[in-house]
Amino acid sequence: MSFRLGLTGSIGMGKSTTAAIFRDLGYPVWDADQAVHRLYGRGGAAVQPLREAFPGCITGEAVDRGLLKQALIADPGALPRLEGIVHPLVAADRETFIADHRDAPLIVLDIPLLFETGRDLSLDGIAVVSTDAETQRARVLARPGMTPQMLDMILSRQMPDAEKRARADWVIPTDDLATTRQAVLSLIEDIRSHA
Repeated sequence: MSFRLGLTGSIGMGKSTTAAIFRDLGYPVWDADQAVHRLYGRGGAAVQPLREAFPGCITGEAVDRGLLKQALIADPGALPRLEGIVHPLVAADRETFIADHRDAPLIVLDIPLLFETGRDLSLDGIAVVSTDAETQRARVLARPGMTPQMLDMILSRQMPDAEKRARADWVIPTDDLATTRQAVLSLIEDIRSHA
């Protein structure tokens, strides 16, 4: 039976880089954001139900995220409807991934809003990536099109970093790549020694 490790962290904390380290070490990584992209993409399982729920948000047989965002802004009550459609599809995608990799000693589940959605309750352990607030802010504001206002809005929807760290089984510092890689190796060794 695989050890199911939840990997999470606030925006700009280095989650994608950390997930890539696990992948490079040969461990299967399921990425919640990539799952949504697949579901929204051409022929994805979310396309038809979203066509029915949000007419006009489909372009070229795929969900147009920009149009969907506009629809959500226009109707603040639409978000629970969207989540009601997409969350079960994402959960099914995740369960298929876990079943497909059941022989792996460790499966990493990269879930941005892990604690916020209660997903932490169904996993064997949680790792939170973290760095100082100044580094986080600099990383995010370096992204194309990102503004301080957008960052503040995103952070207001996420559990504070200190609370995530307090709830985690492991905290992976992401100040630099060498430190992050060493923390990942230590975490894997820790899981192995308790298996």
